[in-house]
This record gives sequence, C-alpha cells and structure tokens, in this order.
Amino acid sequence: MKVAIVHDWLTASGGAEKVLEQMIECFPNADIFTVVDFLEDRFCLRGWPVRTSFIQKLPFARTHYRHYLALMPLAIEQLDLSEYELVISSSYAVAKGVLTGPNQLHVSYVHSL
Repeated sequence: MKVAIVHDWLTASGGAEKVLEQMIECFPNADIFTVVDFLEDRFCLRGWPVRTSFIQKLPFARTHYRHYLALMPLAIEQLDLSEYELVISSSYAVAKGVLTGPNQLHVSYVHSL
C-alpha cells in the first residue's frame, strides 16, 4: 500500500513532531509532505526526505512562515497525492485539508490542547 504522511510544517521539534516520528515508524516507506521544512533536529524524520509546498521558496519563509498562513490551505490543496492509497495527516492547522479522491483513505490525527 502506498502511504503519504502530511504534516503542517516542520520548523521546531515538539509534541507534533514526536507524533510524526511514530507515524514514520509505523509506516517506514511512507512519503512525507509539509508546507515548509526548516527543521534543524531531523531525528524524528529518520533521514527520510520531505516534499514541501511552494511556500518553502517564498521570501522570508524560514523566519516568518506564519505570515503565509492565509496561503497554507491553498498550498496543502496543491500537493499531488493522487498516487497514494492511504493519506495520513498530522494536523493542528492546515494539513487535514489535503485533497484526496474517492478511492483514497484519509486518516487525520488532529492535535489539540
């Protein structure tokens, strides 16, 4: 089964990134997607590559990525996940808005306080 894991953004290591690490452990062959990836401590990714959105290349995205919050739903919706049978989103913001088709299963882990 082809699996994609979609995470809001990778900018700091915290609780959400620990959940992501466990998802990667459960699905070690999954492809990982996020809006932006500026994570310095990459242990949770287990060396796996991350595919990012167009926001990654916008000016000042590294330090002011939250200023692009209004564009993030569009960025998430533009990720092409059509080849995946299972899409898992790890989200407290926009990742849960990823678009999937009728033949795809989307499971969302929603973080809250």
